Amino acid sequence: MNDTVEARVPEEFGLAQVWWGDGKGKTTAALGMGFRAAGHGYRVHCLQFMKGGAESVEDVRGEYAAIEQVAGFSYEHTGHYGWHGFADGSDDDDHAAKAKGGLERARDLIDAAAEASEPLALDGDPEEGVHMLILDEVLYAANRDLIDPADVVDLVDRKPDDLELVCTGGHERPSYLTDAADLVSEVRKERHPIDAGQRARKGTEF
Repeated sequence: MNDTVEARVPEEFGLAQVWWGDGKGKTTAALGMGFRAAGHGYRVHCLQFMKGGAESVEDVRGEYAAIEQVAGFSYEHTGHYGWHGFADGSDDDDHAAKAKGGLERARDLIDAAAEASEPLALDGDPEEGVHMLILDEVLYAANRDLIDPADVVDLVDRKPDDLELVCTGGHERPSYLTDAADLVSEVRKERHPIDAGQRARKGTEF
């Protein structure tokens, strides 16, 4: 762990970001921002929805190992094994239960950020407050009606003014966030090797 990074308070955080689309790179972009923010001494937490592993994707991902090496960056995942709507042996009701659990966890973390006192310790629990909260694949869960899109809007509305909230996922436009978000980026697929039968690759997709 790099112990030369000192805890700092961001001066311009507080926006709500949305990253969606059928192209590869939404999670990658969000995690990249997380690493950048942590490098400045800001407290970052990534809460992953819908990512619980599958036969073609290991339970332990490279980003987890990397995050563990960075001061101020933490993660957790609430995903169920497999993918919702796929014939992979997983139960769709279990996916819904996990997604709703993730939603409750997101609410708790946002409320904790609102009550936190600066400075935030880089090695502190996310319940003690964070500067950036990444809700990875939360839009995917909403697109599949595992959680109510209105509840995602509520997450944006309830966040404190100084919390940077990053929401990713989904191939369908999250029109319910158009007015609520400050930044909306569509990651569009032009070509993807999955269409030619390429499976997820270690080091690029997990």
